[in-house]
Amino acid sequence: MEGPGSGDLSSQLRAGVIAAVAVLALDQASKLWLLRVFDIGRRGAVKLAPFLDLVLAWNPGISFGWFQSDSPAAQIALMLIKAAAVLILAIWMARSRNLIATIALGLIIGGAIGNAIDRFAYGAVVDFALFHVQIGEKTFNWYVFNFADVAIVAGVAALLYDSFLGAPAAKAP
Repeated sequence: MEGPGSGDLSSQLRAGVIAAVAVLALDQASKLWLLRVFDIGRRGAVKLAPFLDLVLAWNPGISFGWFQSDSPAAQIALMLIKAAAVLILAIWMARSRNLIATIALGLIIGGAIGNAIDRFAYGAVVDFALFHVQIGEKTFNWYVFNFADVAIVAGVAALLYDSFLGAPAAKAP
């Protein structure tokens, strides 16, 4: 059964999976390039624009650096929580009857898996983009982030848009 804004369910799910795989591939490729080819760790901060620098930041916590901990037990707990969240989101994506929600969930899943790979491989998430603005003598910095973070935020924004303005979607499990 199809509702407004939904297409063939298998092509819809395919779009969500493609979104997840694309985010995961772009995220990991960007991080590997910055770490291995560009060698951002040795170069230090690189100014790309008056408002954007490339920097290397290792985030042992979750979003925006919350709950930072280097302890192995905390890292395992975060991995288990993320694995459960990805599983719940994947079930929600499989049940979704709305293309926007399905793609949004794919973005979130791809970003979460990308950051989880970092946590497993390095013990922390690789963050590298720093937006900032200078007003007078004071510089205001945003959190350092990566492509996976952008995809997660875009996915959440799309879910919010869809929940308020889009067609009715399947409820989260």
